[in-house]
Amino acid sequence: MEATQNAVEPVHFETHPDRYQHLKVEIDGPVARLIIDINEDGGLRPGYVLKLNSYDLGVDIELSDAVQRLRFENPQVGAVMVTSGQEGVFSSGANIFMLGSSTHAWKVNFCKYTNETRGSIEDASEFSGQTYIAALNGVASGGGYELPLACEEMYLVDDRRSAVSLPEIPYLGVLPGTGGLTRLVDKRFVRRDLADAFVTLAEGVKGKRAVQWGLVDGIFPTSKFEEGVAARVAEVAGEGHPERKGITLEALKPKENEFGVQYQHVNLELDTSERTATLTITLPESVPEIPADARDLGSSWYPLRAFRELDDAIMRLRLNYPHIGLVLLKTRGKAETILALDEMMDARRDDWFVNEVLLFMKRTFKRLDYTAKSFFAIIDQGSAFAGSFYEFALAADRSFMLEEDDVTVQLSVMNGGTFPMGNGLSRLETRFFGHEGVAEGLAARREAFDSDEAEELGLITVAADDIDWDDEVRLAIEERVNFSPDSLTGMEASIRFAGPETMETKIFGRLTAWQNWIFQRPNAVGPKGALTLYGRPESPEFDWNRT
Repeated sequence: MEATQNAVEPVHFETHPDRYQHLKVEIDGPVARLIIDINEDGGLRPGYVLKLNSYDLGVDIELSDAVQRLRFENPQVGAVMVTSGQEGVFSSGANIFMLGSSTHAWKVNFCKYTNETRGSIEDASEFSGQTYIAALNGVASGGGYELPLACEEMYLVDDRRSAVSLPEIPYLGVLPGTGGLTRLVDKRFVRRDLADAFVTLAEGVKGKRAVQWGLVDGIFPTSKFEEGVAARVAEVAGEGHPERKGITLEALKPKENEFGVQYQHVNLELDTSERTATLTITLPESVPEIPADARDLGSSWYPLRAFRELDDAIMRLRLNYPHIGLVLLKTRGKAETILALDEMMDARRDDWFVNEVLLFMKRTFKRLDYTAKSFFAIIDQGSAFAGSFYEFALAADRSFMLEEDDVTVQLSVMNGGTFPMGNGLSRLETRFFGHEGVAEGLAARREAFDSDEAEELGLITVAADDIDWDDEVRLAIEERVNFSPDSLTGMEASIRFAGPETMETKIFGRLTAWQNWIFQRPNAVGPKGALTLYGRPESPEFDWNRT
């Protein structure tokens, strides 16, 4: 088993602005300024210095938290300016010495997390009315340019020194790991030939050429940069959303020990000897009516609290428990509870707070989709795989249902597209892709399905009676955990996203395939690889054979 850099010190994904080391957030009415000023000595792991606003996972944990808090705690904001607090440099990207000293699994999971953070920025711009605009007051290189690529607009200072670049290929022998290549051509519509020239040009592109090639939206001379960008941000922000009043995101405070992590509504139970985990989401006995001002429910409101807990548990699974290969998804509670909650949320979608919670649930379900673990849904007595919670069964690679009269699955309005996958389709549409009208017909039905009907209609994978149940589930688990983890990762990433390609599926699919491959090739990480030798006086030695 590969030793992992993070085995001794687990990563914690919760933070708070009071504990930020690298970011500052300033609010001025409808405008927020997110200032990147990275503490050189504040790395998440020892052995590297975060010079030139280079970042590691700890920085991105703060960034993810800041984006989330802007949506929930400062919903009045209409535009967010992302800029640097250091003179002459916006960001030099992911810290190379951090990457060079990290395990393969750490590198890939780091890239995946940063991509999801970039995606949350794009999601906020599109759905929450908080438009992100990057003010590049210095060099933006590698991941330091990929962050602005996630913004809707970016402006570069024209000082004859500052450039944008994606120099991973010429410098490191790897690829821009947080979606840079895909966002260039799929989001900014940079011509293929210009993109080819740009990403192989180590020094990058500056000034008017950066505008001409579509790499930035505009430039300002140094003397007019701050004023020019501020005017544009103010124009985009307008009056913001003064009718929205934010809430406070309270700390989750889970209890963690060698057996797992216990939250208020979510329990992560580990079986390290079997390389499995059980992730159980429990419903309360009842849920309150949504008041006239939904924000009065605060961060303890069940769907927000439970999905924040789930999101945290998924990230801990990825980074802290890499040896866990299979996760059993379970729900507990009454189906009528989640169905009633779904109805209430659907009726109040026009409330910014309810809508924001639904958007967060969507992003958390996507975390499951993009996690390199196998997921089996266990639908047994006491389960509540209904409505929003049926999405767990749809997100699972397989689902097993006990044949008992009181064990059912049921759909609600939430299964019709409220939580789209990265391919732009609902999980129901993805499940029945190519079978015209099936997903739509099922989404319109509101009665509960027993195991026989659920299996016949394709809503589950396997139904088993109480005589065969234990053996059916046990054999499936034993088989799964004894397959090659590498082949399973490739298989799951290939078949989870049936249907159309989108920028998002391209980014995560290519990250899984290409970075998993390139990060293990000697041209990058061998004794004479480009990433290994970065910062040394030696030149890399490549195997020139193409495969």
